[in-house]
Amino acid sequence: MTRAVRGVPPKLSAIQAPVRESLERVGDEIRRIVIADFDDIEEVNEHLLFMRGKLFRPTLLLLASRVEGRDHDDALTLAAVVELVHLATLVHDDAVDHSALRRGLPTVNALWTHQVAIIMGDYLYSRGVSELARIGNLDALAVLASAANEMSVGEMRQLTSYDALDFSEADYYRLIAAKTASLMSAACEMGAIVGAPEHRDALARFGHNLGMAFQIADDLLDYTGTEAVTGKPTGQDLRERKVTLPLVQALGKAHEDELREIHDFFTRVDPTDDEIARIVQIIMDRGGLEYASAAASRFAGQALDALAAIPEGPATEALSDAVSYAVDRRR
Repeated sequence: MTRAVRGVPPKLSAIQAPVRESLERVGDEIRRIVIADFDDIEEVNEHLLFMRGKLFRPTLLLLASRVEGRDHDDALTLAAVVELVHLATLVHDDAVDHSALRRGLPTVNALWTHQVAIIMGDYLYSRGVSELARIGNLDALAVLASAANEMSVGEMRQLTSYDALDFSEADYYRLIAAKTASLMSAACEMGAIVGAPEHRDALARFGHNLGMAFQIADDLLDYTGTEAVTGKPTGQDLRERKVTLPLVQALGKAHEDELREIHDFFTRVDPTDDEIARIVQIIMDRGGLEYASAAASRFAGQALDALAAIPEGPATEALSDAVSYAVDRRR
């Protein structure tokens, strides 16, 4: 079963409908896993649970586990663990980037310290690994550990990229494959492990391509979205000198004077809104946004192709709809 990405994306609530009951229990399962008898950790836990996101990755895992119509008790725990690992990466990213806000709320490093943020990220990840060891699912543990390793390597690649403007399109794809697509692929594969092992490879491939499309679309939102959608101020990637696909494309097409403007911008310690707007205009004029949008659509198509051999049903339909949602998250 393959479908084109629809013009009007579905709401996330509609995608989550086949697994709504389980998703409503994910928060309680996370709380059970991370509970601690140390007040300082519990205080940070409460903040993290309050700022928890839309549970997109747990949704993918639960849907993948049900494509054959089966229901497995361990799926709920795996969904909670995937969200814990996702939270851990966000806490670490915010500390590394010195970000003050996440989803409109203060980050752990802003409310406490960068040291607390690093320790809490480690705590969340270690609790997730411990839980997988407890239920004895070594296949799921191996998949998650591999994704966590990829994410760590991806973060290190980004940190050690000394000349951001030398970043190539291949570098960009390698980075987002590690930092974003690896965990979405892991979520889908882990769901398949407990509910549809015969579709494990296809669902892992689906998750990878979905993750690639998701991240490219997310990077586009930094140019076109609003803070209400992205959870961070628009233009934040440029403020942090992060080179994403729209800029990579524009660099190859920009005129000499525009290249000088871009290079000068990347020397600024605290660029102004007007300076950011100028760089955005150059990127738009050189077709960077259209190029990135087309790339997101290609990966979205490959994600849909991966679902071709999977039986039709509510869960598979929802996974297909998740592709449309990933490339156009306006609602």
